[in-house]
Amino acid sequence: MAKKCNFCGRSEREVKLLITGVDGCICEDCAVQAYQVATANGYGPEARRQTSKFNMKRVPKPKEIKEYLDQYVIGQDEAKRYLSVAVYNHYKRLQQPKNDNEVEIEKSNIIMVGSTGTGKTLLARTIARQLDVPFTIVDATVFTEAGYVGEDVESILTRLLQVADYNVEATQRGIVFIDEIDKIARKMDNPSITRDVSGEGVQQGLLKLLEGTNVNVPPKGGRKHPDQDYISIDTHNILFICGGAFDGIERKIAQRLNTHVVGYNSVQNVRKIDKENLMQYIAPQDLKSFGLIPEIIGRLPVLTYLNPLDRDALTKILTEPKNSIIKQYQKLFEMDGIKLTFTPEALTLIVDKAVEYKLGARGLRSIVENIMMDAMFEVPSKRTKSFEVTAEYAQEQLDKSHLQ
Repeated sequence: MAKKCNFCGRSEREVKLLITGVDGCICEDCAVQAYQVATANGYGPEARRQTSKFNMKRVPKPKEIKEYLDQYVIGQDEAKRYLSVAVYNHYKRLQQPKNDNEVEIEKSNIIMVGSTGTGKTLLARTIARQLDVPFTIVDATVFTEAGYVGEDVESILTRLLQVADYNVEATQRGIVFIDEIDKIARKMDNPSITRDVSGEGVQQGLLKLLEGTNVNVPPKGGRKHPDQDYISIDTHNILFICGGAFDGIERKIAQRLNTHVVGYNSVQNVRKIDKENLMQYIAPQDLKSFGLIPEIIGRLPVLTYLNPLDRDALTKILTEPKNSIIKQYQKLFEMDGIKLTFTPEALTLIVDKAVEYKLGARGLRSIVENIMMDAMFEVPSKRTKSFEVTAEYAQEQLDKSHLQ
């Protein structure tokens, strides 16, 4: 007796594939339809991925978020507190019932200011690991006004959409970190014939995006064109965190602080100002003086700063975090069966050089890389179980490198 599909009744000769079970059979077409029905009703691997990913079960408290950041980022307690509270409030805002008409909680976008190598991007990357909402980091330097060479501002949402596996609902409650926000500052105060297409023009493009609007996003990125398919995304519930070095803004802060020097009492107050860390006195008007337009400053209500790194902080960064630079190299050597150690004097030398180059935590990586290059080339081929980096060896390697 010829086998036939128990669902559609077609015989074995009429189908390409017939799957045989204990008491019946199913053809390939009925199997595909059954799978689609199961997925649409919330069953199967794809349905599970869509429903379980980015589904917040428990909101981490601000202290818990900060404790997690402390494991990877040294210092910067002020910025961590601001970030932790902002992310926590973002979660609570998402959980507010839609029928709650009494109080509408508005989002508080953040802007972080700090010199290069102080940990702005690291804070963003670290907090992304802990979150159950889509999170993406974009670079503001690539954006230009619509119609010019570069990327449209809407491509920010394309990247967030891709992170969320094209789940629009999850995308609309995500978090975006815009790095290098200072690079789109207005180039000059006086209007000229030449358009500022990568500066003030981009800021104006960001305005409605930060505040909240419906944006038609090309799903594959790139420039918009009439024949393209779009996905509509509402940005009202997307939290934006901006970060920038704002190189030279200390001069703007110093000028503002000196304008208030009138009379003997004011001269006394000036002495209390910490001239080594002017960034802690930053105010919205300093961002305006630097070149951000007032409208965009108003849409970034939470302003925080990152402290410059001193010797103690740099020493801790070298050794303490879970993914510290020293631990990374030790892991690399451990994979070859070699135990790598650094003497305290060698660590002090590395920190001294980083302070000298004024590159913050980023400078540590380049210095250690130059010190370890010869060892990473030669030691794996030797029959040795341990390797120690002394201050003398480190200085010898630095003398050979271009850093010296």
